Amino acid sequence: MPTDPPGGEREQSPGLLRSEPGTLLEHVAVAVFGLDAGGRIRYWGPGAEKLFGHPPGAVLSGPADVLFPAPPAGRPGAAAQLAERGRALGYWRVRMPAAHRDGTVFDCGFRVFPVTGPDGSSVIMGLASRGEELDRVKTNLAFLDALFETCPIGLVMLDEGLRYVHLNQALADMDGMSIAEHLGRPMTEVMLTSDGGEYERTLRAVAEEGRPVVGALVGLRTPGHPHRDQVRSVSLFALSGAGDTRPGVGGLLVDVTDREHAILEATAARARLALLDRAAARIGTTLDLHVTARELVETVVPGFCDGAVVELVDRAPDDPEVFDPALPLVTRRIAAGTVLPPPADELVGGLEYVTYPPGSSIHATLRTGRPVSVPVDEEFATRTVVHQERARLLLDSGLADILIAPLIARGTVQGITMFGRAAGRPAFTEEDLGLAGELASRAALCLDNARLYGRVRDIALTLQRALLPSATGAGPYVRVAHRYLPAGHVTEVGGDWYDVISLPGDRVALVVGDVMGHGVQAAAAMGRLRITAKALARHHAHPGELLTELDACAREAGIELATCLYLLYDPATGRARVANAGHPPLLVRLPDGTVDTAAEATGVPLGVGGFPFATTELDLPEGATLALYTDGLVEARGRDIDAGMQALRDQLSQARGTMEEAADRILANLLPSTPADDTVLVLAQVSRAPNR
Repeated sequence: MPTDPPGGEREQSPGLLRSEPGTLLEHVAVAVFGLDAGGRIRYWGPGAEKLFGHPPGAVLSGPADVLFPAPPAGRPGAAAQLAERGRALGYWRVRMPAAHRDGTVFDCGFRVFPVTGPDGSSVIMGLASRGEELDRVKTNLAFLDALFETCPIGLVMLDEGLRYVHLNQALADMDGMSIAEHLGRPMTEVMLTSDGGEYERTLRAVAEEGRPVVGALVGLRTPGHPHRDQVRSVSLFALSGAGDTRPGVGGLLVDVTDREHAILEATAARARLALLDRAAARIGTTLDLHVTARELVETVVPGFCDGAVVELVDRAPDDPEVFDPALPLVTRRIAAGTVLPPPADELVGGLEYVTYPPGSSIHATLRTGRPVSVPVDEEFATRTVVHQERARLLLDSGLADILIAPLIARGTVQGITMFGRAAGRPAFTEEDLGLAGELASRAALCLDNARLYGRVRDIALTLQRALLPSATGAGPYVRVAHRYLPAGHVTEVGGDWYDVISLPGDRVALVVGDVMGHGVQAAAAMGRLRITAKALARHHAHPGELLTELDACAREAGIELATCLYLLYDPATGRARVANAGHPPLLVRLPDGTVDTAAEATGVPLGVGGFPFATTELDLPEGATLALYTDGLVEARGRDIDAGMQALRDQLSQARGTMEEAADRILANLLPSTPADDTVLVLAQVSRAPNR
């Protein structure tokens, strides 16, 4: 077998699982020679010349002993032994020293056997190779055999038609089929994928273009495991033909199903934790019921689901009939959202009250207090939706699964939240049920807090409005416009108050105050101070003395901190007396449009005690406009009070419109849509003649 092919060195190309380039036999020099019965060399191949160093003319017809070291005296030469054993045994192999033309001796492996010609004469044919090259071949073959027998990685060789030529037991076990059942079958008949032929196109690209693929993930099933989904990491490479063999594809396949599932589960677990973190940060930022419900919907859509609604039970949660499966259930939908196209938006929106028929899945969830996942089908739509038109909307919405979770707070079911997923997403899992329960539990507590706060706030607001004056006694010499604006939903009701008191002699008292604190307690304290101030005004002509008495009453009532500005106007003199207990100063708009800050000196707030209250006298020209207000009008987070005061002065300087229009304009321009604090504004235009 010649080691140097015609035309030069053979182009080397990748083979299957070897330690060095090229095929194994290409790296073993094989010498072919023939000996006659007399031990003379009759045939000398090119490989023999390369191995032993002798040109044909130097050895042909000569004794073969030239190929071996000289034997010990009295012993036959190695050439005679080869010829005798080959003739006697028909085939003999042996390792013995051989001699090169340059005198070096090397270990050599020989194979000898007789060959008979057509005339009946015979020669002994010999094959010889260097011993170290033979050892390397043995080692590589032993490695390949061990690799195919014991390697846990799937190994495969495919022909150019992508049919199995060779594979190991590890791959056969992965497929659930014997090695024999693989051989001759196309790989695509064993690795069944649902990728539209993408895997087969990859195989053909490797075979035809020689482009390797490393670590591609392939999802599949096999005939041996028809109900088991597998994920394999596949590496493929082209096999060039060795000798006359045809090219094909070699591959290494690793079953990574468990790893991929673990990665997916870990990723899902991280996503669930991230969602819970977002829920903790985003749900319950206010004490507004509807805002809290919207925060829940915005947290889960679209990351967790494609649509969500939040509904509260329409009756008292402790009413036993609410969960009676024999009765319809009425809920109030307070938030909804979806990313699905119509008609899904019409399905989740457009309703304030929802009625569920007796025996629905909603009843079961509220009764058991546990989340449940249900498929969206005809049965669910019929048993859950009362109106046929809305049942059809549900079936046409694109939703495939709905997860219903009860809203439970302090042991009481408040309502439900529903999460929906479209057909293109995985159905809800047990882990999703647990996650939905966690989200619903957190949201339910926030919703319950908002609902309880709403009740308390409504009580405080009702009390406060009841304690504020329903009509003011301005008199003929003072034209008054007054406004009270409660705080927005993000805070509790405060203790702001005001009054306009008619006194004998056409005098008019204007009072504005602010009790520190919020809620029912602040509203009650405000009512006490207003009523007390109105009673004191009829007996005290001196504003400073009135505030002193009011301060004593505040301390007796346990009111620790309150501000108050009291102004008494006498149209007979055109003068006003002002006393201030820690309140923002009085502003006066003069007829020429100038706005002055009057009576800037302020005393300590009411409830402190031990300090006198000074009285300031002002001369008010005809048509002057007084502005009394609370700090909610000029002070806000992110805005300096001096800037707020200047903005109020700018608004007062504008003389257009009536007093009522001016009050509305000032509030609209200075306050946000949802004020953070209660606000009182009293505008009073004075005159020396009665107003007509």
